[in-house]
Amino acid sequence: MDAKTTAGNGRPAWAVRMRRTTDYLVHDFGGGPRPWKFAWVINFQKCGTFFFLGLLMWLYGNFSMAAWVYLAMQGSYGLAWFIKDMALPDPGWQVRITVGGGILAFVGVLGWYWVFGWLLISGVSQPDYPLPDGAWFALCISLCMLGTVIMVAADAQKFYTLRVRPGLITDGMFRYVRHPNYLGEMMVYGSFALMVWHWLPVLVLTWVWLGIFVVNMALKEASMLRYPEWADYRQRTGWLLPGL
Repeated sequence: MDAKTTAGNGRPAWAVRMRRTTDYLVHDFGGGPRPWKFAWVINFQKCGTFFFLGLLMWLYGNFSMAAWVYLAMQGSYGLAWFIKDMALPDPGWQVRITVGGGILAFVGVLGWYWVFGWLLISGVSQPDYPLPDGAWFALCISLCMLGTVIMVAADAQKFYTLRVRPGLITDGMFRYVRHPNYLGEMMVYGSFALMVWHWLPVLVLTWVWLGIFVVNMALKEASMLRYPEWADYRQRTGWLLPGL
């Protein structure tokens, strides 16, 4: 690869540019004091989801089975995320950010996840699921639960393993896929989009997955090049799914 495609240490130049841009927007935008941690902004959205969705149900008088199921799915996931962050804090979320960066992070990404529930509960989205409602709810709930377990298990393994044995993790949740934590989170938010059954969540997730997740995974893989066993590990594992 030449200088146009890499940015040192094998890092793709496009990913470096994207990371630099998003870091500025959510960490430094507007300049000035840095009164809060990025984790606080994320946890505000996660913990507030249950209450926000419940408020929407009350405001719109929508107490349908779909609304209750969606409240349980996204609301419980938000609380599970908060518990995970309290027990296994990710250093990447502990950075202090500007007021403008926190607002932009919420408005530009996190707040859109609340829009998913609004679409369903307000009646803007009128889902016509491909399967009977009960079967579709079971599919979405199962996808959400499995995704949450995969994400939390992968983050827990990474958190505790790196405390005692820094280096490349190639066993456990990372035995068959290189990014199980991202796989789990994509399963979770994919289940929300399937419940809402509207084009807007698909658009939002496309932006987040391509603009943030793919960038993070590309840069992580570039950082792994320093390990001698990386080439063999990469050859026998999938990026997000085994065999792919």
